Amino acid sequence: MADFLLRALLGGIAIALVAGPMGAFVVWRRMAYFGAAMAHSALLGVALGLLLEVNVTLAIMTVCVIAALALSGRRRSALPDDTLLGIVAHGALALGLIVIAFQETLRIDLLAYLFGDILAVTWGDLAWIYGGGALALGVMAAIWRPLLAATVHEELAQVEGVAVDRAALIFMILLAVVIAVGLKLVGLLLITSLLIIPAAAARALASTPEQMALGACLIGGLSVAGGLYGSLMWDSPAGPSIVIAAVLLFAATRLIRRRA
Repeated sequence: MADFLLRALLGGIAIALVAGPMGAFVVWRRMAYFGAAMAHSALLGVALGLLLEVNVTLAIMTVCVIAALALSGRRRSALPDDTLLGIVAHGALALGLIVIAFQETLRIDLLAYLFGDILAVTWGDLAWIYGGGALALGVMAAIWRPLLAATVHEELAQVEGVAVDRAALIFMILLAVVIAVGLKLVGLLLITSLLIIPAAAARALASTPEQMALGACLIGGLSVAGGLYGSLMWDSPAGPSIVIAAVLLFAATRLIRRRA
């Protein structure tokens, strides 16, 4: 296996393993648009990282976490959730493009950030991915039960003493971190696909939350492997190919569910 293909496969599988359990909660809590808002905010992180000449991944992570903290109080806002998320998402995306446009001496490939370039992942990128992913999974395991209780029945969880708001805030910050780490692989327009589609596919076959999370990891990993294979065979863009593979697996699970 070519070295660049091995790095792409290792990076993609790492993202799939982290996105699996997190994607399950994104689907359960109907937070798909929140994930999209974080992904759009990531471009502002790219622009600021290049402007300030700091590590771009760290800048993306910082901006996404700040956006997650700002959106954590959206329940107290007079605006509907989808309206507020839309304002943040498109506002951050537009501001990021403006910051990039004013850097006249800077020439960057925006398509690489929009759609990702998994085949260009380096060993240094893998260190970021695995380090951030391990941290996210560790924290996710610690908040699994309170977050699950809050997702099933928030009022009952509060009565039982579960720190619902704290668990939700930690989850939103973790989601921002995962989006920042996975941005280079599949891009800000497609990163939410790896969170949503494998989890939605696993939901059709799972009977417990844990089965759904593990199934999402497996389907995400198969999507990465299948997408890379398709990209290699037909010379198609790697990031979008991974998402198409995930969509095909989703369709397959729906067919299996209907025939069962």
